[in-house]
Amino acid sequence: MKNIHPTYGPVVFRDTSAGFTFLTRSTLAGDTAGGPGRPTATIEWTDGNTYPVVDIEISSESHPFWTGSARVVDTAGRIEKFRQRYAKHGNSSSTDDSKGGN
Repeated sequence: MKNIHPTYGPVVFRDTSAGFTFLTRSTLAGDTAGGPGRPTATIEWTDGNTYPVVDIEISSESHPFWTGSARVVDTAGRIEKFRQRYAKHGNSSSTDDSKGGN
């Protein structure tokens, strides 16, 4: 029987924006011809072992959804800015809020 499964082993993911690291298992631990390859950087973990490390830009520690620091989007201002920008390209009926055509 052919072994088609990639190598699965421990890898440390490091969030570069929050300075947060976590150890998990991933297929990035293996060195496969069809995959991205094993990370070249390593890190010594708290258990004394050295693991490959993958730098990521965002994780649950830095994502606004998980941290609760989501921005409030000013949609009314954005709509008004859109109408001002494209008012010169068409007539004023295109900015009418009525949905019906009757």
